[in-house]
Amino acid sequence: MSALVRRGALAVGGLVVAVVLALILAPRTSDAVAVVVVAIVAAGAGLVGSWPAVRTEHPALARAMLTVVLVDVVIFATAFLSVPTDFNLATGAAMAIVLLGLSFLTGASGQISIGNGAFMGVGAFATAIWANHHATTPIVVTLLIAVVVGALVGLLLGLPATRLRGPYLAGMTLAFAVAFPAFLSSFSSWTGGDSGLQLPNTVTAPRWLTSLFHAGTTALTTNTLWLTDIVMVTTGVAFFFMANLFASRTGRAMRLVRDNDVAAELVGVALPRTRVIAFVVSAAYAALGGALWTLLNNSVSPATYGFALSITILAVIVIGGIGTISGAIVGGVVYAYSTNVIAWFVAHTGLNPQGNLASQLNGIIFGALLIVTMMFSPLGIAGTIRLLRQRRAARERG
Repeated sequence: MSALVRRGALAVGGLVVAVVLALILAPRTSDAVAVVVVAIVAAGAGLVGSWPAVRTEHPALARAMLTVVLVDVVIFATAFLSVPTDFNLATGAAMAIVLLGLSFLTGASGQISIGNGAFMGVGAFATAIWANHHATTPIVVTLLIAVVVGALVGLLLGLPATRLRGPYLAGMTLAFAVAFPAFLSSFSSWTGGDSGLQLPNTVTAPRWLTSLFHAGTTALTTNTLWLTDIVMVTTGVAFFFMANLFASRTGRAMRLVRDNDVAAELVGVALPRTRVIAFVVSAAYAALGGALWTLLNNSVSPATYGFALSITILAVIVIGGIGTISGAIVGGVVYAYSTNVIAWFVAHTGLNPQGNLASQLNGIIFGALLIVTMMFSPLGIAGTIRLLRQRRAARERG
């Protein structure tokens, strides 16, 4: 059986399964039709994206098709998962966007940052402040505003970063992460001080979504499910753009600056501009993740975006695999379910949930995982898997 026939069989098989599930579980015909249309789009995208000629001659199109397939599959799956699971997936997906930005900054351009938790806070508070003054703004516009504000802050921090390297750069971003909560508390008229801000209204599903699907399908129109789907679509778009950026001329220039900045200058790469672009992109992605967190939690607090969050972000991306796209996904999953793991550990060890040790378990566990990763898998989970695959391919060729 040829590869094309296998791909076609998989696409048709997945489409049949989706149609059967839609006909059985959908409350009315229009719901089933909507699900079938999504399944057809996913099957067609998978077939086109896996075509060898498309992957070779049009890699961006292949990435777009792969993104469509993955997002459709995840959205389809969220309809059958529990509310806590959907919330965890959405939280992990938002964190994966943040990790992807840090992976680009540190993994691709070689700049160390310990301030991405604060960049998340910039997007989170930009979303909350804007929503409190313009409550009727569409979600897409609100997210774009948060991204722009995060990018501007990244630009302001990235300009002096062009003259700093190594521990000096890390120290500057560390100072930003430590000072950020205090800065927010100083402008309490805008940020709500230590108590933070609540969104003025509970985020509700758009009318076009509720009109497309059955009004009685409360599982779909509840915040958890449709917000999860919004987060998944946003994550897919963010990963698609980052995958193209990694493969672009700018991405190659970043890696050249990381490996040998002298050689990069000799071939015409502008070091200051390249480093500033990396900071702007990383800050914009972190702000987008923070904005999604605000929508999911319907509130924001300065304490959430303190120094501990920045350290956790750095630890998680190292565990997942810094400098890789899949490493951000792995890190997002690890972060999403870390709370469940900690709760299980506390329940089965008899620790006092309100005690000092239980409150510090998050940092202890991530610190231990970071030490183990650096000792036995310094490339992270995704990086190690990629290295093993490369070695296996080399042995097969040899």
